[in-house]
Amino acid sequence: MADEFIFNDVIPEGPLKIIALEGARTLAEEVDRYIVEFRRSVKESNDNTELALQLRGYDCDTYLLKTSCPRFGSGEAKGVLYESSRGADVYIIGDVTNYSLTYNVCGHTNHMSPDDHYSDLKRLISASIGAAKRVTVILPFLYESRQHKRTRRESLDCAMALEELTKMGVSNIITFDAHDPRVQNAIPLSGFDNFQPPYQFMKALLSREKDLKIDKEHLMVISPDEGAMGRSVYFANNLGVDMGMFYKRRDYSKIENGRNPIVAHEFLGSSVENKTVIIIDDMISSGESMLDTARALKERGAARVIICCTFGLFTNGFEAFDEYHNKGIFDYVITTNLNYRPAELFEKSWYIEANMSKFLAAIINTLNHDQSVAEVIDPTVRIQRLISEYNEGK
Repeated sequence: MADEFIFNDVIPEGPLKIIALEGARTLAEEVDRYIVEFRRSVKESNDNTELALQLRGYDCDTYLLKTSCPRFGSGEAKGVLYESSRGADVYIIGDVTNYSLTYNVCGHTNHMSPDDHYSDLKRLISASIGAAKRVTVILPFLYESRQHKRTRRESLDCAMALEELTKMGVSNIITFDAHDPRVQNAIPLSGFDNFQPPYQFMKALLSREKDLKIDKEHLMVISPDEGAMGRSVYFANNLGVDMGMFYKRRDYSKIENGRNPIVAHEFLGSSVENKTVIIIDDMISSGESMLDTARALKERGAARVIICCTFGLFTNGFEAFDEYHNKGIFDYVITTNLNYRPAELFEKSWYIEANMSKFLAAIINTLNHDQSVAEVIDPTVRIQRLISEYNEGK
């Protein structure tokens, strides 16, 4: 990927600067290292003078700005930049799911909620946008994306947040695997990019599997509900295998934990008997629905069950996943590194990470040069090359 997104003859939109909210610092530091690597490749191969490279803003050991959001004893806060962003093309990376961070309010300890992270994001936008040439916000897990539509007298939180960010002057909003990408209709005149991780899923899967047979007789892709159909269709078409789906039959006469309880998972599709099945979805929240789907597939005779989800939130902990894995109901879970995951997760034998840092670095590097992200959005060519190399035993 590095060679495909290195630009030898294109001047950046402005000097690149990356602001990392504290909850996304680990991800931002990995992205920063990749961008430095990309641009050092240009520096080593380019015939231009050192001065020209400095003018392009390439002569940097890091693109991260030093920032913080300190709090007063009352819990109030402010955003602070310790370096100038004047004339820069600024990218702010945040993770609204990182509940591990805490702050004090009148002597009491609070864990940071998505609302707290979003407020810190606005503070750093406010501190940088007056001098910056352009500001792009990167929220891999889109803030309030699960409250994206109104079904009764309800707030439209995600739409309101998108409108607020654009009114503050944000040029573009980048997210990954939005729960419902149609929420971008709230800001039709502003930039909104929704990227998908199928290539990284495929890479993690094929790195783990040494003898996977990629054909209709041995492999099948499963959508756990109608909302994941698009992801599953794309994955299945690239693999050249069949797809099946479940739909959730709910009891609409009652509400439990803010939603209608699921009565049963009904399956539509061909037989999964003796096949390896891959379940594709955007997130694992509590995991209840995903585990029910895995169990239903095992009951239908699936040989192996592999779960691929962009965001592994695991809001109810790992106990149920440990139990289902020990019973052989699923083999392993693949999620990305786009959101916070506790250290305990990395100790699980059933967990695999699909690393998105290089992909995000390529996106930022491409946009900083004002180049088309069409090739980034559509990874079909790279996926097909990966499958061909796997089938050839490379």
